[in-house]
Amino acid sequence: MRVSRLLSWTLRALWSWARRNADVRAGSRAARRFAAYGPGTSIAFPPATVFGEPWIELGAHTLLGADITLTAGMVPGLDLGPHPLIRIGDGCTIGRGSHVVAHRSIELGDDVFTGPYVYITDQNHVYADTDVPVGRQWPADDPVRIGSGTWIGANAVVLPGARLGRNCVVAASSVVRPGDYPDYSVIAGVPGRIVRRYDPEAGWVPPLRGGEAAHPSRTLDGGSVAPPEV
Repeated sequence: MRVSRLLSWTLRALWSWARRNADVRAGSRAARRFAAYGPGTSIAFPPATVFGEPWIELGAHTLLGADITLTAGMVPGLDLGPHPLIRIGDGCTIGRGSHVVAHRSIELGDDVFTGPYVYITDQNHVYADTDVPVGRQWPADDPVRIGSGTWIGANAVVLPGARLGRNCVVAASSVVRPGDYPDYSVIAGVPGRIVRRYDPEAGWVPPLRGGEAAHPSRTLDGGSVAPPEV
């Protein structure tokens, strides 16, 4: 019994130490595998799945939470060409358990923040051939771009072909469809629709109410405007 307790305590202590000290930091051997890894940037321990580092660029002072999936290409060891497939800018925070899965191009601008368990991918399954299982049909790729200053809530999904402008808000658990979303859009729902946006002349349409000035994504139920064309 004493040996079991001692072993349990030792394992917990080692795990706690690793959580505090085993993150991937700039200048480390693991960081040097990336196409770019800016100063002050860190991938928390433990990561879930990380591969394709030579085709991934991370800016400065960007934080990626634990259990992150960050992959370029189908499997490790592929030659993916001369250009990075994932670019994440400066000052970003990607929440715990999130997935950024690229096969063609995913770009996040500066100061992009996400909640936990967000899924961003530029590839989707196709199902046109009814004689072939969906998982065996060759998938379709479409680049994703997320503008600087954007906030993406917990459990949201950003699908291939989505292009978000600057300072957009994606509500928690929303699914962002392919298409162009202008700067200062608030997107909510499944499928995601623009429920509020900022117009330089008219201001917020529909107008902010009460506490929404500080939390524009808190109430998303009134006067929604037309969704983007897809």
